[in-house]
Amino acid sequence: MLLKRSTRKFTWHSWIKPWQQMDWLLLCLPVAASVFGGLMIFSTERNQPVTDWWWHWLITGIGLIIALCISRFRYEKLIEWHWFTYGLTTFSLILVMIAGTSAKGAQRWISVLGFNVQPSEFAKIGVIITLAALLHKRTASSLDNVFRALAFTGVPWLLVFLQPDLATSLVFASIVIGMLYWADANPAWLILMGSPVISAILFSTSWPLSQPIILFKELIFSPLGILWAIAMGVLGWLNLPWQKFNISAIASFSLNMLGGELGVFAWNHVLKEYQKNRLTVFMNPDHDPLGAGYHLVQSRIAIGAGEVWGWGLFKGPMTQLNFVPEQHTDFIFSAVGEEFGFIGCLIVLSLYCLICFRLLHVAKTAKDNFGSLIAIGVLSMIVFQLIVNVGMTLGLAPVAGIPLPWMSYGRSAMLTNFISLGIVESVAIFRQQQKYY
Repeated sequence: MLLKRSTRKFTWHSWIKPWQQMDWLLLCLPVAASVFGGLMIFSTERNQPVTDWWWHWLITGIGLIIALCISRFRYEKLIEWHWFTYGLTTFSLILVMIAGTSAKGAQRWISVLGFNVQPSEFAKIGVIITLAALLHKRTASSLDNVFRALAFTGVPWLLVFLQPDLATSLVFASIVIGMLYWADANPAWLILMGSPVISAILFSTSWPLSQPIILFKELIFSPLGILWAIAMGVLGWLNLPWQKFNISAIASFSLNMLGGELGVFAWNHVLKEYQKNRLTVFMNPDHDPLGAGYHLVQSRIAIGAGEVWGWGLFKGPMTQLNFVPEQHTDFIFSAVGEEFGFIGCLIVLSLYCLICFRLLHVAKTAKDNFGSLIAIGVLSMIVFQLIVNVGMTLGLAPVAGIPLPWMSYGRSAMLTNFISLGIVESVAIFRQQQKYY
């Protein structure tokens, strides 16, 4: 009898022992954000016959259980499965283009048992795992390894972009840049990687100091764009290895000029009208206050009305009268601003800062490059979504359709965030070279 009791005690102790090493603050903060997010969703929908707030809390509970289960298993096993993960990610993105459900001009969802699942959200995890596996031994200190990483991650990125899902493709880009930087890539290389995007913006937009010069039909030269391309040529000449015959400078300059012209072509022939409006309306939302600028105008009014302390829970007039569209998803932060004021916004942002600091701590203390890169990938994903979401509710960034992590309503996004959290917790738990039996 004594032997049985001691055996049971040992078995139970062995099962819970790994969780003793868990970063509990990193786990509890997202749960707190999720619970508070559900409360704010309830506030935005209190006068409507919907139960998104209930689903939000239910998915939070399911996500928490999944995160706890994932954290129990060693994250190093993901290296052995990273090609399977990559293949599954790519297959799901191809499947959604073939048999997906369309809404709002995009085909992003697959119906599974009556629920709409968004594969591009889960693809973020696939990209993080794939890139971490590629870089954990071959760091990004050489251009060959950088190009190798870009080649593999470029496939899911392109599939997401073609859905079209510009917002998620930007999240992918932030993940790749953050992980490459952490993997010892030259910062100048990362600037050169993103420079064609800047060229595309400069060439396709009429800036006060850069009126485009139109030659022929679609060929456009922008003074600021050309200056940027020259600057990138100099940067390439100083930091790229192909300096013979100034190949690095010529290649960098030409790539930016090509990026500018492709930006003009994409603006005129590729981007949908709603995407153009989302990208530009934040610069002057009052130009179309009842159309494309309506979301931003109403969001700014709601946040401004909250002043320092806010109106109080369930008392914000803009929120309770449903003046802000999509407030339970992309614009949930405006509800916080109106009902809890500047202080409430500051507390929410502080909570996210603590989450980011804990992710950075796990990345710095991980026992290997693979675990460290996974934590940085999740950190890059969260930081980018946080900046863009809060920025667009304040009218400082385009309306990109990026949710606020753990607070905005979105079942696929919520599960993605908790799965990512579970993997990072596994990195935290198994930081020490220990085995639990």
